[in-house]
Amino acid sequence: MSTILIIDDEEKLRKLLARIITLEGFEVIQAQDAKTAWKRLEQADVDVVLCDVKLPNTSGIELSKKIKEQYPAIEVILLTAYGNIPDSVQAIKNGAFDYITKGDDNNKILPLVYRASEKVQLAKRLLQLEKQVGKKYSFDNIIGHSINLKQAIELAKKVAHTDVPVLLLGETGTGKEVFAQAIHLESKRRNEHFVALNCAAFSKDLLESELFGYKAGAFTGALKDKKGLLEEAHKGTLFLDEMGEMPIDLQAKVLRVLENGEVLKLGDVTPVKVDVRIIAATNRNLQEAIEKEQFRSDLYYRIAGFTIHLPSLRDRKQDISLLAQHFAQLFIVKLNRGILKLGTDYIKALENYHWKGNIRELKNVIERSVILTDGDQLGLESLPTDILYLSSPQKNASFAMQEVEKQHIQKVLKHTNGNKAEAARLLEIGIATLYRKIEEYNI
Repeated sequence: MSTILIIDDEEKLRKLLARIITLEGFEVIQAQDAKTAWKRLEQADVDVVLCDVKLPNTSGIELSKKIKEQYPAIEVILLTAYGNIPDSVQAIKNGAFDYITKGDDNNKILPLVYRASEKVQLAKRLLQLEKQVGKKYSFDNIIGHSINLKQAIELAKKVAHTDVPVLLLGETGTGKEVFAQAIHLESKRRNEHFVALNCAAFSKDLLESELFGYKAGAFTGALKDKKGLLEEAHKGTLFLDEMGEMPIDLQAKVLRVLENGEVLKLGDVTPVKVDVRIIAATNRNLQEAIEKEQFRSDLYYRIAGFTIHLPSLRDRKQDISLLAQHFAQLFIVKLNRGILKLGTDYIKALENYHWKGNIRELKNVIERSVILTDGDQLGLESLPTDILYLSSPQKNASFAMQEVEKQHIQKVLKHTNGNKAEAARLLEIGIATLYRKIEEYNI
């Protein structure tokens, strides 16, 4: 429950208010003057202040202004025996939650205290959520100890405090968006929007309207003005994923934003000024794209002022065990499973596999294993056949492709209690294919 500080030099009234508010379940502390009030504020985590306008040697209105300057999260309600409009206006300008008259507005005090308390508690919860989000996407939450990953993190930390555009290079699934979010949260723009857009997910026209927005009537169906993501990210960061897939004629408009900070909406003639930091990412070789006239060289040199290469998972094999443990714990909680350990052979198979899909593929494999495992340990039998086959020595007869596939189908059928439709879904094959393999392997 919230803590309420009552500041009033009239002892009887102060104690009466304290008793009334205490009976509502609030914790109440008292002060008879400004000096004592400051001591109470330093000693306790106060949420709401009830302050008399007339105090010894000071004005409650001035005191409330100082409280809001020093403790902006605290809400202040001013009480006066003689209400007047100029004082109430000044109180609100100084940041007071409300201004009421003693006697006339007594019935308003408790509802106001509740409302002010709820506002403070909501602000605290939002702050806590922001801290949790910040922790989730911070550099500290990037898992791995490999040298090449640490080098990428160090580069990202150094550039984060600037406004320089950043180009993240790496294969699909290497965590480019995670890096972009971490750079944003480490920057001076951390309290503004982080906006992400996958350039490969839209056609040219849709991508242009998403990025730049449009004026009403710009095209059929444009019934009202729409802000583009560049405007939405004003003062913040725009992450352009798969930027190598952006149509070349649209690249010129993005270049204008980088050079002049101007956004021209579709159907508009007057550009809008924006202050946005751009972080781009691609898995393409942009130098080759430039040679093929698929990417503008002037745009490349604008976004590639600071380039960071993110290592593939096969280039940081020592991190696979850590990542597997992390994802296993994540899915144990999500799927409400018992404690699951990762077997030594299971980890070895993961480390020997060539992860073309990188971290994203590993995460999907771990989720699948947690779903399929009935015991308390993730073992080889819960891995897809291609991982078992490709990660194991060919000379080991027990891991011949057909034998591994047979064992895996048997395991899945056991898990589904013979439900072939569900087994086919988990195996990601057609039901007809499953029946053919059951007959082929005499299962």
